[in-house]
Amino acid sequence: MRRIAAAALALVTGAAVAVTAAPAHADPGDATVVPIQVTGDPAHRFNMVIVGDGYTEAEQAEFRADVDKHLNTLWTIEPFKSYRSYVNVYAVAVVSAESGVDCDPSLTAPQRDTPLNMGFWGGCNPASVQRLLVADSAAANRYADMVPGTTRANRQLLALGNSDTYGGAGGANATASGGNALSALITPHELGHSLGGLDDEYDYYQRGVRGAPYEGGEPPSIHHTLLTEQEMLAQHRKWWRWLGEPSESGGVIGRYEGGLYADTGVWKPSEHSMMRSLGYYFDQVARERMTQRISAKTSILSAATASDAPIGSDRVVWIETMYPVSHQLAVTWTLDGAVLPVDGARSVDLASLDLAPGVHTLTVAVVDPTPFVRDPAVRASAALTQSRTWTVDTSVSTPPSPVAPAFTQSTPTDHPVGGADVVYAETTHPVDSVPAVSWSLDGSPLAVGGNDRAVSLAPLRLSGTHTLSASVGSSTLTWTVDAGLPSAAYSLSPPLLRAGGEHIYNGPFTMSLTGTDDTPGYVVREFRTDGDGWYHYYGWPTDPDEPFHFTPSGTNIDDLVYGKLGKPRLVPWDDATPNYGRHVIEYRAVDPSGNIGAASSFAATLIPPPPACTSTLSGRVRGPLVVRSGVTCLSSAVVSGPVTVGPGAGLVASDSTISGALSASSASAVELLSSTVAGSVSAAGTSDVTLVGGRVRGPVSLSGNETLLGPVVAGVTLQGSLSCTGNTPVPTNLRVPNTVRGPKTGQCATL
Repeated sequence: MRRIAAAALALVTGAAVAVTAAPAHADPGDATVVPIQVTGDPAHRFNMVIVGDGYTEAEQAEFRADVDKHLNTLWTIEPFKSYRSYVNVYAVAVVSAESGVDCDPSLTAPQRDTPLNMGFWGGCNPASVQRLLVADSAAANRYADMVPGTTRANRQLLALGNSDTYGGAGGANATASGGNALSALITPHELGHSLGGLDDEYDYYQRGVRGAPYEGGEPPSIHHTLLTEQEMLAQHRKWWRWLGEPSESGGVIGRYEGGLYADTGVWKPSEHSMMRSLGYYFDQVARERMTQRISAKTSILSAATASDAPIGSDRVVWIETMYPVSHQLAVTWTLDGAVLPVDGARSVDLASLDLAPGVHTLTVAVVDPTPFVRDPAVRASAALTQSRTWTVDTSVSTPPSPVAPAFTQSTPTDHPVGGADVVYAETTHPVDSVPAVSWSLDGSPLAVGGNDRAVSLAPLRLSGTHTLSASVGSSTLTWTVDAGLPSAAYSLSPPLLRAGGEHIYNGPFTMSLTGTDDTPGYVVREFRTDGDGWYHYYGWPTDPDEPFHFTPSGTNIDDLVYGKLGKPRLVPWDDATPNYGRHVIEYRAVDPSGNIGAASSFAATLIPPPPACTSTLSGRVRGPLVVRSGVTCLSSAVVSGPVTVGPGAGLVASDSTISGALSASSASAVELLSSTVAGSVSAAGTSDVTLVGGRVRGPVSLSGNETLLGPVVAGVTLQGSLSCTGNTPVPTNLRVPNTVRGPKTGQCATL
């Protein structure tokens, strides 16, 4: 018989929901509800319920780690970052008889005994695709129903399968593999569909198959159009308010062709965003919609003094509001049309106003001033603007109702708050007084303005760890403030040459990012290239423990392209032109409290790879050496004499020594990579001239060479002169200076 170890979901002030202990031994099918984040009554919150499948009793810690990674990734993405406090999150830890899910990774793989019967290939269907990971929806909902207060109408269910294979599915109930590198990014994308009503911005339906041209009229989608930018501006339609803004997902908000599974004939606001490419943020158009939909799952004016009958002028009128993590809602009170100077307070003591006898009208308006919204209609919707009106009759007397000052709900105190968060604490509501909440930081009083129910930490510019306290009556709440910034560090594959933050490569390279913080939990790492959009670092699509790969044209994995330097290439038919040259890569970390660490950067300059070797020489080579055809490669070689490279031929010397002079005329390539030449070096009319690292003891002369990036002379120690004339483009040191003891003339005067 299946035993259910359910949580006792009793809300307690300032703490997480209490949970009954899991049984000492759990049988397959047993489940425990674990409240991860409880911000309020489930009836008034957006509830996420995460159900695990394929995790045995011994793997429940792995399930929690997967949940932590998925959530901390979600909390870095706006608007979830700012509206995290609107969301309750519950994990349902279900014990599976066997580890894993069905048909993982192939149709011939075993089928596992798991409660949700999750499986790849659409549930082991040969006509489906591998990445379609499905679950028994009825079973998943039965487990989700264990969370009191949540219903299919007020929750988003996410089923996590115990697998490292890429896969998931959208719809009312989303699925994702728990341990794949990219799986944590599936959740926000699917929420874009199920919560935001957003459409895919893919220019294909089937991977690897370019979409057909769009046919039809103006799409109902808020982020697709047939209109030009001029038409949007003139007609005040679609995303006209955001045109020209730097996109949160990189580039500029404009008009980019492709979307709705069509390659041409329809346009979207950004070149790449969450709804086209996992890893980037939502752009402003999608973020505005998501802000509205998240807010609509709550009530920003969540409670208030009853307004269904006239009230007396001898009482306190109060409201309770939501509190986004990033800012406070604007609250305005008016009496008979005149604004009351209460500075955003959540209550008004009518007795202090000395009202004239008769009937008056008191109104409060609550507005979310978020800059994420520019559409006045969205701002005025019930999701972001609510009001309440009371009729105040001075002839009405309010009966006494003694209520002791105490806290009723608050920002949870069981985990640190971020250094820029809004922290709130709500109190009881006596009819004859306003309980005053006093705040302190590290024991010192803290002024908070007209609304003493909350404190905004961002203006304090805190660093390190602090203790925040709120007191009312005999009650005190305490929070740990984590204002310490996380840090990120990078590790690159060995470059051809490194000088400070400059790295020179002549082929693909890899980057690992690590994140550290002084609090436990998954640290998210991000990077961006050449000022493009911040991109979530996940390792590599095939293995989260493998570093990210950068290549000049990108790497095709399952008909999606990753890691192209320069302009991103997301699908195989995007521009594959190699992006050689210098690229600045910024990186940063985001900790579990939402603090964003300072961004650091390094530069990687990618030059074309050396030509393929026709022959390779190593060890001692008797000179002189004449290369008449093909490409001769010297690998850790020592040439005892001069080297001559004839027309059309090429030489690539790596970690080698040439004891005489090196000369090339009309050659295909001359590359000296960390090599030494005892004599002079001259190259004329050559298509590839690359000198990186190493030493030349004689003079160097470069003339009339026409190359892709210009002759490269970087990080070389030159004991003689350096003369350059007539080269196209002009020679470059790739920002790595040379040491030149002789004179520098012509085009190389600054190298």
